Amino acid sequence: MGASLMARNIFNQPPKDEKESAAPSPAPVKSSKLPGSVGGLRDSLREITANSIRDIEPDRIDMDGLRDRLILEDSSIEDLAESIRKHGQQVPIMVRPSDQPDRYRIIYGRRRLAAIRRVGGTVKAIVRTLDDDASLIAQGQENNLRLDPSFIEKSLFIKEMQEAGYKPGVIQDALGLTRQGVSNHRVVIEQLPDELVRLIGPAHGVGRRQWGDLAALSEKVPLVDIARETLASLPDTTPSTDKFQAVYVACSSKARGAANQSARGQTTVVKDNSGSPVGTLSVDGKSIAIKITRKDNPEFGQWLEERAETTLRQLFEQWQNERGSGS
Repeated sequence: MGASLMARNIFNQPPKDEKESAAPSPAPVKSSKLPGSVGGLRDSLREITANSIRDIEPDRIDMDGLRDRLILEDSSIEDLAESIRKHGQQVPIMVRPSDQPDRYRIIYGRRRLAAIRRVGGTVKAIVRTLDDDASLIAQGQENNLRLDPSFIEKSLFIKEMQEAGYKPGVIQDALGLTRQGVSNHRVVIEQLPDELVRLIGPAHGVGRRQWGDLAALSEKVPLVDIARETLASLPDTTPSTDKFQAVYVACSSKARGAANQSARGQTTVVKDNSGSPVGTLSVDGKSIAIKITRKDNPEFGQWLEERAETTLRQLFEQWQNERGSGS
């Protein structure tokens, strides 16, 4: 079954009413039937198992698959746990059978699972028999519908999917993006150090242009070092979006300072063996200048003036010869 067809069939929003005992039916699972009535009964039981909502002990569920969120164990987990204490689990997670007996691998609902582990008790889970591609599509589509991941979280998810070897069509279906949309996310994340993204966090509301502007500064200033220094002065409770703005402002300021310094250039005093000044060498982005002060070295200044054109021409010819011999 192709990835686009899989995306249409595999993902259904989980029921909001906890009293519903069955999830919407997925696409039929291919299996090799056993002969006779025993095989038919076994297939029927397998289909019932694949489509039901069960109460499962959390320690029987393994955290499987790719991370799709930058922050999992944050303060919102405790808020979710408190809500589940008061009102119960309103939305089931989705799992698939593990290769090990009586164990499962999570497809989506990592935050809900983490919250229920704090609360205690069993977790309501839809059990479906899905392959890796279908699991990834279900994970991505459920997160898009329920969690609204940020631009940078989607970018990281795309990077992980590509590095894990998932095909472009599966990645597009998982996030509901076009090929160009996937490319736009990947171009930005490739320019950003992983540590910088972890330091800032998901930064909801910060889009491709802003992250791209920050990435462009990586050629001018050390982004990670500036981010560490900037964030160290902020409270731990600072929202991720504010962290991004603080880091961007600091990096932009440093980049402007570096550009101004480069424009002003550097001037070096050239001295003789005794330590007396001979002249100055000034270098900036536009020119190289040698300056001899006549009052300090009048005779040398007169001597250099008479030979300047010839000496400069000889130096240029020497450079040409050295370049030619090195090629």
